Amino acid sequence: MQAKSAAARASWAERGLAHRGGLDRTTKAMLLRQLYLAFYTSGHFERAHEIASSAIGLGVLEDVVQQDCARAKLAGGDADAAIGHLRLAARQAPPSRRAFHAWTLGCVLFLERRYDDAAAALIRAARWGTRDKPLYQAHAALAKLASGLRVRNVSQLIARLEGCPAGQGYGRFVLGHLAVHAGRHDDAEAWLSSFVERTTRGHAAMAIALEGEVAMARATLAALRKAG
Repeated sequence: MQAKSAAARASWAERGLAHRGGLDRTTKAMLLRQLYLAFYTSGHFERAHEIASSAIGLGVLEDVVQQDCARAKLAGGDADAAIGHLRLAARQAPPSRRAFHAWTLGCVLFLERRYDDAAAALIRAARWGTRDKPLYQAHAALAKLASGLRVRNVSQLIARLEGCPAGQGYGRFVLGHLAVHAGRHDDAEAWLSSFVERTTRGHAAMAIALEGEVAMARATLAALRKAG
């Protein structure tokens, strides 16, 4: 877990998995996840998916394993397979993680321009959510706006999301696009620029997972600057 490179992470994980003394299911699952991360961050997405899939059935955080499978499939360009894994993750998750998986599903559907399905998933996330509920509610509103529906309380949704911890991370992607709909173009540019900079300078796994959002944010920024 403290390896300095993907190659080192893979080497240590493979040594652990080859241990002759036998491994309990939890240790094996943890080692497989480290091996998954090594291949995922080095761009070997199909191999990463194979490794994550091999952990299914161990009975250890299976919803998290489905989420890992989804990320690998999405990074490899297979959004439909990713959506299937995320639906399983939401069904298998304990109540404390259901909102996160439903939100992740909504994020993928949104990027795929399946706005009605995205809104439905995000509304479920908001129903189950606690601390990050303002993010889920704002993202659901964004999906509705993208589908052509009217949303009356955009300013209130922006204010609530801006004031919660989620508004400092992924929330800036949502804030920026809601601000466009609200006609607050300076705020939109500031939030989206912050999101792109933070994401592209963060951990490799995060940058890969959010490539779709970064591309969309950059396209929106380009349109704002051209119009301005």
